[in-house]
Amino acid sequence: MSTLDSLGLMTALTELAHTQMPFTALLDLEVQSGSPDGVVATGQWKPEHCTANGLIHGGYLMAQADSVGAMCGFLNLPEGTTTSTIESKTNFFRPVTSGTITFTAAPVHVGRSMIVVQTDATREDGALASRTTQTQAVINS
Repeated sequence: MSTLDSLGLMTALTELAHTQMPFTALLDLEVQSGSPDGVVATGQWKPEHCTANGLIHGGYLMAQADSVGAMCGFLNLPEGTTTSTIESKTNFFRPVTSGTITFTAAPVHVGRSMIVVQTDATREDGALASRTTQTQAVINS
């Protein structure tokens, strides 16, 4: 795939995320890639995403992870179903004080009634900032 095609796909995936989940636009989520094997997206450190002392707010990391994990879960759904997060747990390991945060979601379990997804948030230096594990219910539409 050429760089131009790749940029077009990233833009299309990001616009789709912002249309289907408007909160992701407020979070400045940018989707880099997406398939049933995983979703990669990025967010940016900004003062408005922070808590005290210029640290990214844990809720920001959790909201991004929930959104990226939901995309991964959605891409693993059988036809005629939808999904909803029914459980989510986040561990925080390191603060984020600047730069780009990469969110990488991958399925841990894809079953008939549940999909479990793990989403890692990494800082620009490659250090793991947080890990979120969420369970998505598979719902017949």
